[in-house]
Amino acid sequence: MSDDTLLFELRGRTAWLTLNRPDAMNALTLDMYERLAEHCEAIEAGGDIRCMVIAGAGERAFAAGTDINVFRQVRDEAAVLAYEALMDRVFGAIERCPVPVIAAMAGAATGGGAAIACAADIRIATADLRFGFPIARTLGNALSIANLSRLCALVGEGRARDMLLTSELMNAESALAAGLVSRLCPDREALIAEAQRLAGQIETLSPVTLAATKDALLRLRMEGSGAQDRDLILRAYMSEDFREAVEAFFEKRRPAFKGR
Repeated sequence: MSDDTLLFELRGRTAWLTLNRPDAMNALTLDMYERLAEHCEAIEAGGDIRCMVIAGAGERAFAAGTDINVFRQVRDEAAVLAYEALMDRVFGAIERCPVPVIAAMAGAATGGGAAIACAADIRIATADLRFGFPIARTLGNALSIANLSRLCALVGEGRARDMLLTSELMNAESALAAGLVSRLCPDREALIAEAQRLAGQIETLSPVTLAATKDALLRLRMEGSGAQDRDLILRAYMSEDFREAVEAFFEKRRPAFKGR
């Protein structure tokens, strides 16, 4: 598969990843999944990159899930478990990426595409969004508990049950009302402009605070309110960024955050 199916571009201090198979509604191959995980895993806390945006090429889809040809090779237990292990790695890498991840969804975001969006931190979409996991009528497979957990955390268990057990897709207005997406844009051009604006805003914030916040929210979802946070609190308060922000306040200037 050609490397141009997943495009990487650095805009300022934001990494832009574009799923680039518009003729196939950006359905993901195994190679695309692998490289998506690799890009997320390569980002270092406190490094030059401060934000990541994931988008799909074209107007029709963010991503219509896994390329159906992949499933022709999933014929035995070993292949099933290997595929699901790759999915866990990919969505986990997005979720654990130390910088905020924005999913900019135009059109359809289904199956694996919806799972990518659920693993992101911020979801924005066009007014023609169609979001969900219609696998009960399209594939006959099942979502992992990790993916169910992310979906339920975003839209609630009741709505998640409705989506999955009816195989119905959520439209843009419903996604906004449910809190799945935070902003709607009229078209893809406006969507990309809004993603760029959000990324630029995030670039000015403390990477230490953002990384600690992401870690804390993940622990809260996984472990509940009893999750430990001592290391996260100390990481933030003992950072150079914290000292810089305090001094900047007294000097009446904007802090210059370095991520350390």
